[in-house]
Amino acid sequence: MSRQIEATIADAAARNLSVVATLELLADMELESRNGRAIERRFKSSRLQTQASIDAFHFHHHKSRVQAKNRILRLLDLAFLRQGTNLVLIGNPGVGKTFLARVIGWKACQANQRVLFTTAMDMLNHLLASQVDHSLVRKLKTYTEPTLLIVDELGYLSLDQQTSNLFYQVISTRHSQKRSTIITTNTPFSDWGNILFNTTIATAIADRLVENSEIFLLGGDSLRKASRNSTPPEE
Repeated sequence: MSRQIEATIADAAARNLSVVATLELLADMELESRNGRAIERRFKSSRLQTQASIDAFHFHHHKSRVQAKNRILRLLDLAFLRQGTNLVLIGNPGVGKTFLARVIGWKACQANQRVLFTTAMDMLNHLLASQVDHSLVRKLKTYTEPTLLIVDELGYLSLDQQTSNLFYQVISTRHSQKRSTIITTNTPFSDWGNILFNTTIATAIADRLVENSEIFLLGGDSLRKASRNSTPPEE
C-alpha cells in the first residue's frame, strides 16, 4: 500500500473516487501482493523445481491419456485435496507421470496449499538418517503434515524391511489424517510385493492408498524418445 498510495490517490482523484473506494483499491493491492508472496513461499518450500502447466501435457500421446483427459482436468479444481483423496499414477518411465504430478502440485501451491515433492528414495534416506540422531519423530512430520505430498519414482529400487516400514509410517499417518498423497510408480499394485519388503507391508500400504483414491494408468512409449527432436520431454 505504501508503494502504491501516491499513484492510487492521483488515479482516484482523476476518476473522482470516494475515500472509501480509494481505500478499497489500496486494500485489494495489499491483499494481492501478500497472496503473491505466499504463493512464492509455497512454491519454494514445495521443491517442485518447475511451475508446470497442463497445457504442455501431451494428451494425444496415447489413448489412455485421451480417455483419462476429463478426469485429469477435474483434478485441477483441487477438490481431491478437500476430500483427502490419493492419486496413483502408474506407467512406464518417461510417460509423463512426474510432469503431471508437478502440474497438480503447482496448482495446489497457487491455491496457497502446503505441498512437498520428493522422490521415494530421498524421503526414505532422510528418514533413515534421522534415526541415527534420534530425530525421526520430527522428520516424519516433514512428510506427514503437508496438505499434498508427492512421492515420485516408487518402484525404481526395492526397499528393505526398515525402509518399507518407514514408508508405511508415512502413508498410514497421512491416511489417518485424511491428507492427500500422489504416488508415481512404474510398478502395478500386483507387483508391489516385489519392491516393498513383503506382501504384508505392500498390502497394508496399498490398502491405505486405494481406500480413497483415483488411479491413472498412463500407457504408451517414453515421451523422452518422442520428444528428442521436438519439444522437451514431460518427465
